[in-house]
Amino acid sequence: MKIISTNIGERKEIDYKGTLVTTGIFKYAVEHPVFLDVEEVKGDAICDRENHGGVLQSVYGYSFKHYTYWKELYPKVNFEMGIFGENLTIDDVDETKIHQGDTFKVGDTILEATVQREPCYKLGVRFNNMSIVKKFWKTTFCGVYFKVLQTGFVKAGDEFIQIKSCSENPTIADLFIAKRIENGISD
Repeated sequence: MKIISTNIGERKEIDYKGTLVTTGIFKYAVEHPVFLDVEEVKGDAICDRENHGGVLQSVYGYSFKHYTYWKELYPKVNFEMGIFGENLTIDDVDETKIHQGDTFKVGDTILEATVQREPCYKLGVRFNNMSIVKKFWKTTFCGVYFKVLQTGFVKAGDEFIQIKSCSENPTIADLFIAKRIENGISD
C-alpha cells in the first residue's frame, strides 16, 4: 500500500433540504506533506466531532482502486482525490484483509487500523446524489480509520510497511458488515 494523495478540506456550509449544514467532507489533494496528529490531520476541518476525528478516527484512508467501481456507477461525477472525504488516498486498500489492530509505519508516523467508515448523507451531498449512501453500505469499500500511535508527516509516495499483524481480530470489512446488519440495512 502506498499513499498516492494527501487530502485536506476547509469548513464549508451547504444547504441540505433547506437547512444550513457545516461539513468538512469537501477534501482536495495538496502537494505538501500533512501532519498526522493524535486526534486529527492538521489543517483539515472536522465539523462533526461526534462522528469524525478523535483518537480512533484521526486519519481516514480510502483505496484508489475503489474509485474504478464508483466511476462506473457515477460517470458524470468529477472524481478528484479526496472525494470520499479521505485524508489519504491509498493505491490499494483491501478492507477484507486489514484487521483491526494491524499497525503500519508510514512516513514519520505509525498508524493502527481501528474501525470502518460509516457513510452519512454528507457523502451524498459531496456526490450530489443521495443514492451513493445506500450503495456504499452494500459494498465492503468502506475505507479504514487509523489511530496515530506516532505523530508525524506523511506525503504522496510514502509506503505502508506493516509492523504488526492482528489476524485474530475481525477485518475492517467484517466490522462494516456487522454495522450494516446492526443498522438493519438490507441488500
